[in-house]
Amino acid sequence: MPYLLSYGQEQELDRVKAHFWIPLFFSAIIFYFNYFVLVDRFLFTKKMFLFIGVNTAMIIFFLFLKEYIEDNFFQDILKKRIENTDRTRPPFKIAIYIQVLSYMAPLLFSIALKTTKRWVKTEAERKEAANIKLKSELQHLHYQLQPHFFFNSLNNIYALVDISPEQAKTSIHSLSKLMRYMLYETNVEAIPLSKEIDFMKKYIDLMKLRVSEKTIVNYNFPNQETGVKVAPLLFISLIENAFKHGVSASKESIIDINMSCDNNKVLFVIENDNLPKKTEDKSGSGIGLHNIEKRLELLYPNKYSFKTQVTKQRFKAELEIETN
Repeated sequence: MPYLLSYGQEQELDRVKAHFWIPLFFSAIIFYFNYFVLVDRFLFTKKMFLFIGVNTAMIIFFLFLKEYIEDNFFQDILKKRIENTDRTRPPFKIAIYIQVLSYMAPLLFSIALKTTKRWVKTEAERKEAANIKLKSELQHLHYQLQPHFFFNSLNNIYALVDISPEQAKTSIHSLSKLMRYMLYETNVEAIPLSKEIDFMKKYIDLMKLRVSEKTIVNYNFPNQETGVKVAPLLFISLIENAFKHGVSASKESIIDINMSCDNNKVLFVIENDNLPKKTEDKSGSGIGLHNIEKRLELLYPNKYSFKTQVTKQRFKAELEIETN
């Protein structure tokens, strides 16, 4: 930059060497030595006295070396400059001050660059660690859901063994298909909504084998391929919850399930009778709704709405997610 700004002035080769290339060479040494060695070794390890001391010694050395080179190798340029102008050299203190500032520039620039690079690296590592933690937590929730699902399903089949052995056999066959889906097709971040709907229908059919004729299950799912992808096993806990807490063995029970898809939004609404289990009933682990809320927070931050309410002895859960 000093060389370009001096355009139009006298550009003897020796003058360029003395006033531009030699200081530039010293500045480059200061910059790269700090960038590759001193900042990492001393500044980032909080050895400030060593960092300041080494740089001070280096700058003082270059100041004397520059004066020595000019006095011994470029005397003709100095004499000619004094002869052609009435002004003499600036006071020694001002000259030293200006030169020190010129060497401080590459030093500060190296610190700024290295600090920025370190911050970018630290931020990338922080994001990577957060991403790994997120995947680990999601995987934990996914694995938590599977035993919960199988436990509830096996409890339902167990209840059928004495009442209807044939239905129990059919239920085991249906459960094996559901297990295959859960084990081999849900280990992905997102799955086509159509596959998830097919899974829910099979689960509902499995549960209907267990309940009495007094239980009516109405469901309405999109019939056409929507092209939408959702997190796997996101709605099944709500259906499980309906069969667990919304079915009575002695009186009529109604479960209504509705799903709609509008562009990239999926709305799932389920209603059932509110018949909570007694405290001594240990069937299932009671983690379903908590699991849903936790997964939604991780998978769809600020892109979901989940509401539950009880009105007139009817439990209603409404889940809306934005898939994009």
